[in-house]
Amino acid sequence: MLSRIRILAPLRHREFRLLWTGMTVSLLGDGITTIALAWQAYEISNLPTAFSVIGLSMTLPQVVLLLVGGAVSDRFDRRKVMLAADVVRMIAVTVLGLLSLSGQIRIWHMMVVAAFYGSGTAFFGPAFDAIVPDLVPADELTQANALDQFVRPAAFRMAGPAVGGWLIAAFGGRPGEAFIFDGVTFAVSIACLTLMRPHRARRDDEVVTSMLGDIKEGFRYVRTQTWLWGTFLAATLAYLVFWGPADALLPFVVKEEMGRSASDLGSILALGGVGAMVAAVVMGNREMPRQHMTFMYVVWTASTLMVAGYGIARLPWQAMIFCFAFNALESAGLIVWITTKQRLVPVRMLGRVSSFDWFISIGLVPLSYAFTGPVAEIVGARATLVGAGLIGGMITIAFLFLPGMRAIERSGALAGVHLELTPESELVALGPEPGPEPELVPVPPLEPVPVPASAEAFAVEPARESSPATPNGERLVPQPTLPPAEVSAPPVDGASPPVDPVIGRHTRALAELRAARERLRTVAP
Repeated sequence: MLSRIRILAPLRHREFRLLWTGMTVSLLGDGITTIALAWQAYEISNLPTAFSVIGLSMTLPQVVLLLVGGAVSDRFDRRKVMLAADVVRMIAVTVLGLLSLSGQIRIWHMMVVAAFYGSGTAFFGPAFDAIVPDLVPADELTQANALDQFVRPAAFRMAGPAVGGWLIAAFGGRPGEAFIFDGVTFAVSIACLTLMRPHRARRDDEVVTSMLGDIKEGFRYVRTQTWLWGTFLAATLAYLVFWGPADALLPFVVKEEMGRSASDLGSILALGGVGAMVAAVVMGNREMPRQHMTFMYVVWTASTLMVAGYGIARLPWQAMIFCFAFNALESAGLIVWITTKQRLVPVRMLGRVSSFDWFISIGLVPLSYAFTGPVAEIVGARATLVGAGLIGGMITIAFLFLPGMRAIERSGALAGVHLELTPESELVALGPEPGPEPELVPVPPLEPVPVPASAEAFAVEPARESSPATPNGERLVPQPTLPPAEVSAPPVDGASPPVDPVIGRHTRALAELRAARERLRTVAP
């Protein structure tokens, strides 16, 4: 039944189902804490800087530890990495709740606890991104990502804030109970992760390298891919401009300038969650846009412009409209981005690339929080929001025109498919995967048949799940590969880039299967 509803297909797999269940419950608690943190900060101090310094304390250790978190997720059991991160965060929010209930909580208490929470997130995020392709087949990654982007807004942005606002209001404006509730949801997530089987990162060889060497290898790969480092840089500058204002000043405007309650703030954020859910359902049942890079940047630009709407909203329902649009557009682009990254980045490097994504993208977010309070005190909270939305939108769209940014969409490699192979004639080489890899040959060996040079160019590793069989049942096993022949890929933006690892891998496997079939035909009686 789950397979009939495309977006639910990944839930057929036990491991992904456990991961998804734990994540859903935990995200509900995180959404509650989002409201509780802001409300607690502005209960202690009614200045815009109150929540800004807490955001700074949470994001700074997260940025510092992200590269280490990515390398750890590529070297060790990713399930255990996520378990340890959840334990740290559970302790952090529980301590915060106890401090709040005692009535002795101070801003510096919140800053210290937020630092521990951010440290745990630095390890959990890359491990989570990297483990998903291990749990579902490649042709269900789009649906898995769409399901992820459906439950995140449903729990974190819709149900969580709504429940958080209700809890705070029900307990007389005290956020302590909300923090305790989040601690319980982390316990559920830990239980689900414990029930999962070990998932050690897959390595293509037995060469043991240092963690620093792993980080350097990931950096070298990212540097060769314009679509990766260009998007990372675009996010870095855009987030510097709008992240802090959107996160810290929207609660301030609702509480201090609109004079509304925590439940009103929860309703605004909840409608944003509805928008993200709508986007997830729509994108989860559609093919990849042919111009997927253009699509991402256009919707992300429109999303950033919605931050300006927070500054002009005078009533909660107006803020709800802008929040709905912001989250819907952001999620639509994010689903396409995650799918592109998981589809084209080598599996063994996905944890490191995800950590670089987080590290570079949010690298300046601590500064965004640091600048938000002082700027808002000088020009006002509303003017800060309007300026952040307009400037952030211009920065985002400008990077679409970076030379080479749209090379992968012009190749047509991912156009109009649910992550299935396109015909070889339509494939364009996109980038190298470091290190030599094995090829498939039939056992027992038969008379060789010449293979076209276009197929020989793609010398990459075989499919990981199992060795394919020839028509008469013989198995194909890995053998050492010979140095690949020179290849001249179709020009992209006036250049001839090297071979893409993922596309080449499957193309090579197809070429070997066809060669084996032809050999069998020549020896058949």
